[in-house]
Amino acid sequence: MKTKAVVLLSGGLDSATAAAQAIADSYELIALSFRYSQRHERELQAALQIAQAFPIQEHQVMESNLS
Repeated sequence: MKTKAVVLLSGGLDSATAAAQAIADSYELIALSFRYSQRHERELQAALQIAQAFPIQEHQVMESNLS
């Protein structure tokens, strides 16, 4: 049984690399992303693509209003 880990997946290079390293280290991943502004939508779409490309068990997108 693999150890579970949560990765905060922004859609950027750093969080994608962290997810890839956790997978390489045999963790079972759950990804968490936040939707918080219109400018952020492009990064959120990248996070969704990363979550689909990687063996991520679950990807949750949380809504947040920071305005």
